[in-house]
Amino acid sequence: MQPALLVLNTSARVTRSLTHQLTGRFARAWLARHPGAALVRRDFALSPPPAIDEAWIAAAFTPAGERTPAQRAVLALSETLIAEIEAATAIVVGAPLYNFGMPASLKAWFDQVVRVDRTFVITDDPAEPYRPLLAPKPVVVLTSAGSAAFQPGGEAAHLNFLEPHVRTLFEFIGLPEVTFVRVGDAGLETETYADTLRAAESALDVLAAA
Repeated sequence: MQPALLVLNTSARVTRSLTHQLTGRFARAWLARHPGAALVRRDFALSPPPAIDEAWIAAAFTPAGERTPAQRAVLALSETLIAEIEAATAIVVGAPLYNFGMPASLKAWFDQVVRVDRTFVITDDPAEPYRPLLAPKPVVVLTSAGSAAFQPGGEAAHLNFLEPHVRTLFEFIGLPEVTFVRVGDAGLETETYADTLRAAESALDVLAAA
């Protein structure tokens, strides 16, 4: 099977996006390691996933064999996005910290791909009420924040809801191998910013070569 890298850029910025810059660096290094590999990019600043609605929920909870053509059409994008995950050898996500959480576009993407009987099932086992359906694969999440204080160990780390939320959702569908690479003080030309950027670039180079 041909290796494939799925790149998700979720920053609202089309230009001057640090996470775009870093996902690009990772992709170039990963492709150099995997000549001929496929590359699938999604830029949510240009084409954000739509929010789910009542029609989507009704279609998702209708057994696959009983769905109407209209319901299948409602779920078409969801199927495409899930298929991209399934086809990927690895996934890299650029996710800046917005208002203590993930960008709305990334949450919309998760809402499209966290789907009952498609990426997880509900069981009768009280010890495991939900079971993931997707095969594990490495996920690298590049985060940037206005201050390094939001990183683990920082005085504002308790306000960083992006990382636990993203990790939980990936694990829920079967992708527990999530690695975070962080840059603090984004947009501030300080030595702290330069240090965290260099550290992030080095970490990405190591991960891409793994």
